[in-house]
Amino acid sequence: MTASPYTPPRWLKPMNKVFLGLRRLGIGMKELPVLTVPGRKSGKPRSTPLSVLEHEGNRYLLEGFPGADWARNVRAADGIATLATGRRSERVRLVELDPQAALPVLRLWPVRMTDGSKIMADAGVVEAVTPEAFEAVAGRCAVFRVEPA
Repeated sequence: MTASPYTPPRWLKPMNKVFLGLRRLGIGMKELPVLTVPGRKSGKPRSTPLSVLEHEGNRYLLEGFPGADWARNVRAADGIATLATGRRSERVRLVELDPQAALPVLRLWPVRMTDGSKIMADAGVVEAVTPEAFEAVAGRCAVFRVEPA
């Protein structure tokens, strides 16, 4: 896999660690969805706060930056992960959608997930926070459907 020309803002990883720490301490962020998957090299659990889009009875995750570590780890783990929201934790299978099947979710993402969409636009992953701009990343930013494992 070639390196992505898009990089998350420098503050994103440290901020994710702060969010996870606050959540663990019970201070806040209780409803923050957290995906935990074994690292593809170390095998150690890696946790990442992510936005979960609910649409037509399904849940979806978007790889906000091509080549994101969490998505690469999910692929290496054959899609098996743990998704925790609040006190609820469940073992899930993440199924990567083909680009055509991902289009409806991509079009909906900037409408429902505005904060994360702005981060992607600021990093140059998408040209704008519009359904058309997000549709254009089909095949570059993976969309995963969350299913029970």
